[in-house]
Amino acid sequence: MTIKRPLNEEIIATHNAKHSAAIDADYAALAAKLARVGINIDAVKAKVASFAVAIPSWGTATGGTRFGRFPIPGEPTNVQERLTDCAVVQQLCRVTPGVSTHFPWDNTSDPAAMREEAESLGLYFDAVNSNTFQDQPGQAETYKFGSLSAAAKASREQAIAHNIDCIEIGKKLGSKALTVWVGDGTNFPGQQSFRDSFDRYLDSSAAIYAALPSDWLMLIEHKFFEPAFYSTVIADWGVNLMAANALGAKARCLVDLGHHAPNVNVEQIVSMLDRVGKLGGFHFNDSKYGDDDLDAGAINPHRLFLIFNELVEAELRAPKEFAPAYMIDESHNLTDPAESLLSAAEAIVCAYARALLVDRVALKAHRESNDVLMAFKTLRAAYNIDVSPLVAKARVDAGGAADPVAALRESGWRKAKAAERKSEVNKAAGII
Repeated sequence: MTIKRPLNEEIIATHNAKHSAAIDADYAALAAKLARVGINIDAVKAKVASFAVAIPSWGTATGGTRFGRFPIPGEPTNVQERLTDCAVVQQLCRVTPGVSTHFPWDNTSDPAAMREEAESLGLYFDAVNSNTFQDQPGQAETYKFGSLSAAAKASREQAIAHNIDCIEIGKKLGSKALTVWVGDGTNFPGQQSFRDSFDRYLDSSAAIYAALPSDWLMLIEHKFFEPAFYSTVIADWGVNLMAANALGAKARCLVDLGHHAPNVNVEQIVSMLDRVGKLGGFHFNDSKYGDDDLDAGAINPHRLFLIFNELVEAELRAPKEFAPAYMIDESHNLTDPAESLLSAAEAIVCAYARALLVDRVALKAHRESNDVLMAFKTLRAAYNIDVSPLVAKARVDAGGAADPVAALRESGWRKAKAAERKSEVNKAAGII
């Protein structure tokens, strides 16, 4: 199939021509530096080139907060336009070929045609996401007091049916996983029984789990607060793991970087979930206070590196079994969503590249001899390496842009879309 690239390839070629000499020189300098410590840069570049992280379809549009949303001219207004914007991001960065859908936000009357459209753009569909945290127009039952864990049986049954519908759509799209996040919880002490709510959640989830195809996974996502502010049914990785273990082998835990209490050691959670075979995937973003959904690496790039250090170690232990689902999950309140996705993708790949450069032999020796400072310095040495020439070289070799954000701006993409698309620029809606 011939891939329909949204951007004129000549624009990228012209952009790259201006940067090629600098990229080659910087790559050669980094290659020499790494060679001195026995690292083959081309082998690392090959690993970087094979890395992939999915884009959320909804992430191509402006996000918001509970107070308001400020759409920008030219942002996508339907699923076809969202796919096109995903294709633009992938064309420029070459590490985001997967698209994660959210229903009913991405509802379509023809999933087969939607899959064909995605494939024509060089994309495939990653996990499908259900939505039982919002009431939809015409919905018979409310989720105001819960969905899968609701006291009302009718609300639970409606939520179960919706998740099973998502699976059926996902099968037609070529997806292989269902991501389930619920906002179920309480705002007042005594509002619900913690245990009864969890038991109802498990019963509902078991019905969804039973509908999974044999080669699918059910990714359970936890979040310690919001929209519930006293208790949340699946509040942390411990409860998440309890649920995944209760459901079965196809149920895994999904870790979102913003869904933890401040200062929680997320990299340790990654290691422990991998230890028991329940690390299903990762949603990348960043935060300062709570579930801020800021661009990945914008606040704490060192934490992102430490997480990838654990992910790389997990892959080295069991390379054939290690296959977590990676996705960028951000809310772009102030920036152009495509630009933020490009920026986040680069931060994620750079963190991965740095983790690949860790001297594992030296780290193991320092750990075994209790040389605390040298173990720390071994990690810090890899983190301090500027891997941008390596990442840029891998991207350009794959057909992407030397500087993806600059290339996007040079293309005039957003200005052109602003003239074509009927974005609701003045609509002051709440968070997506």
